[in-house]
Amino acid sequence: MRIKKGDTVKIMQGKEKGNTGKVLSIMPLKGRILVEGLNLYKKNVKPKKQGEKGQIVTIPRSLNASNAMLVCPACGKATRVGVAVENDKKVRVCKKCKARIS
Repeated sequence: MRIKKGDTVKIMQGKEKGNTGKVLSIMPLKGRILVEGLNLYKKNVKPKKQGEKGQIVTIPRSLNASNAMLVCPACGKATRVGVAVENDKKVRVCKKCKARIS
């Protein structure tokens, strides 16, 4: 998976198409990502203790990583991610502007 925690991504498919957000967490085994402020759902929560009220909470759900593209910090466009070798280490590279992605 070439998207990492803290990256800015643009959603390419689904109900959130066209929106951008910061990646909160990744699930590499499932191929899913959790994006801040996107793919939000409402959930009814029952009261835990007597006298407490039930409530509706908004929680983010994960979405498939293949539906998101990384936004290059240098050119600001949604791009595919390439890999280049610098000093015997692999680094992520923007496919459009060839800039290094940290």
